[in-house]
Amino acid sequence: MAASQDRRPGFSRRAQYSLFLSYILAVAGALVGVVLLVLSQFNPPAFAALRSTATEMTAPVSSGISAVVRTVAAVPQTISTYFRVHNENAALRAEVARTHEALLQARIIVQDNRRLRGLLKLRDVTDNAVVTARIVSSSATSTRRFGILNAGRWQGVRPGMPARGPDGLIGRVVETGPNTARILLTSDPESVVPVRRIGDGLPALAAGRGDGLIDIRSVGTTNARLQPGDRFVTSGTGGLYRPGVLVARVLKPGSDSALAAPFAHPDTFDFVIVSAPFLPPPPPAVVPPSVPGTPTPAPASVPTPVAGARQ
Repeated sequence: MAASQDRRPGFSRRAQYSLFLSYILAVAGALVGVVLLVLSQFNPPAFAALRSTATEMTAPVSSGISAVVRTVAAVPQTISTYFRVHNENAALRAEVARTHEALLQARIIVQDNRRLRGLLKLRDVTDNAVVTARIVSSSATSTRRFGILNAGRWQGVRPGMPARGPDGLIGRVVETGPNTARILLTSDPESVVPVRRIGDGLPALAAGRGDGLIDIRSVGTTNARLQPGDRFVTSGTGGLYRPGVLVARVLKPGSDSALAAPFAHPDTFDFVIVSAPFLPPPPPAVVPPSVPGTPTPAPASVPTPVAGARQ
């Protein structure tokens, strides 16, 4: 007997209700999507509040998933290290014996680097830190670059505070919730950081591109040559970012503008330091110069008594 061409669910009540419920859910999902799209375009503050609420709800899940992923990813490495430990120890002992002189030279270089970092005022730790927290997630496919921090208003985090990692500047806080905060990364198109080049102090701006890289644009100088390997740090201009924090390294040569890679990547570290905004010291008081040609008053002279005069 040929199969029936009628694809209706028949007389089964359960099949009819399931089909009807799927239609209702599809229409409701489409309506919710349209409402959120309209809300994000015409009422950004309300959409930001909804987004902050969703972030508060998903932050614990993201933290748990990150811990599970790190634990599972460490299992193969632990097993392979267990089987290679004896051979690696023997190889390392032989390498240390062969490269004793190279080790001494490396120690000298480390001391020189520490001295140079002190001269350039590049600090490894921030003295005005507010909180040390973990980045639980970050955007990877969108053209916008944000990071979610598991610390918020209850921990003292406020919008406008800069965030940095062990390798350099990460960005600044733009939104805060009770226990989460949203960080605008330096690679975001809306991020612009005043920087200067290490060595000659060339002023420039580090503007995000949205693809994980940064554009270095010189300011106040025409035909400025930028070479691969040039390193740029925060200049302190604007009173937000503390001077001397690494930002980016130039990848390709350019004139007045060049492509650069940020030193800090949110997917290569766990913890970041959120600090208070940097405020430059006030300028010293200027003493007005004296007007040339103004006679200086002479001190009053005391009359000398004449000999034989009547007192």
